[in-house]
Amino acid sequence: MSDRLPAAIATTAERPNRGRPTAQPGVTEGTAMNLPPERDMRAAVAARDAAYDGRFYYGVVTTGVFCRPSCAARAARPENLRFFADHDSARAAGFRACKRCKPTLAASQRDILVRTARYIEAHADETLTLARLGSHAGLSASRLQRSFRKAFGVSPKAYQDACRLRQFKAALRGGDAVTGAIFSAGFGSTSRIYGESSRNIGMTPAAYRSGGAGETIAWACRPTALGPLMMAATVRGVCFVQFGDDADDLARQLQAEFPKAEIVRSAAADSPQLDAWLGALDRHISDGQPRPDLPLDLRGTAFQVRVWRFLLSVGEGEVVSYGEVAAAIERPQAVRAVASACAANRIGVLIPCHRVLRSDGTIGGYRWGAERKRTLLDNERLRRAGRK
Repeated sequence: MSDRLPAAIATTAERPNRGRPTAQPGVTEGTAMNLPPERDMRAAVAARDAAYDGRFYYGVVTTGVFCRPSCAARAARPENLRFFADHDSARAAGFRACKRCKPTLAASQRDILVRTARYIEAHADETLTLARLGSHAGLSASRLQRSFRKAFGVSPKAYQDACRLRQFKAALRGGDAVTGAIFSAGFGSTSRIYGESSRNIGMTPAAYRSGGAGETIAWACRPTALGPLMMAATVRGVCFVQFGDDADDLARQLQAEFPKAEIVRSAAADSPQLDAWLGALDRHISDGQPRPDLPLDLRGTAFQVRVWRFLLSVGEGEVVSYGEVAAAIERPQAVRAVASACAANRIGVLIPCHRVLRSDGTIGGYRWGAERKRTLLDNERLRRAGRK
């Protein structure tokens, strides 16, 4: 018995072929179950939703071609669409590959990666090692890591974290208690959702109150698409990322934040790491490259650090309200305090306080100006849409 089932869904009553391809009639129930619901496929084609690429293909009776859901070709009339689970089935029904979206190009690997992403979504609350994912995909762990990041712009771990965050937010909106929502989303403990397991972050309030006494803080500054940007770091990690009018203005701000520390300008020869970090952040802001995952030296009150740690779990293209943050850290009445903690954040972009909006969805305040906040959010939405 063949392991390939007929894969076309007839979406309208069949008409005489008249030389054009048509869908195969008599689709089995098992085949239909391998495809998304027809209404979802039609919506994906109408929206050119790349998230459905690899999950199905559609043919157009009037042109005789089949395409990916994200194809940018002129939209076809709904009654002329036919749907297929793979490109071989589309060809068997008489359709040829679209020259614009090239639906057969690297289809096997793309389908493997899409199936892996669906597997992560279905098992987001479990421990998913690269070895387990590689075994499921039929790839080595290292190859899966490279291919997944190249295809989707994030690692499998980051993708799983984003899925967990969506589950967590959905549980909160559904009325679950915060602790229950955290565990049901697969974080395992309240500390996991605040990012403690993956970053070297946080200092004691006493260390912060000391004004940096006895410490050396190196800084570097460069222009970016959003204006002059300064980054400063201690031996523990980045402690200061801020926009300003110019380097002198930013240097004064840094000195005011850490009045008792020794502030030194970084020269690439002496501190190449800091310059590399700043360069990576500049490429993220100015050129849309991935946001660098750098060690952070957080300094603030216990409440502020708790807010900032939670913000580290909010993925690119995602937004939360001040109320959702308050609920997530088990302080649902502290909405104003959350807003104040966001305003006090001195590590811009790396701690993404720009992803926090008012409850009505409006931009709200931002320490470095609403226009910068809007630009950061718009750019992140575009990058996320481009990866789908």
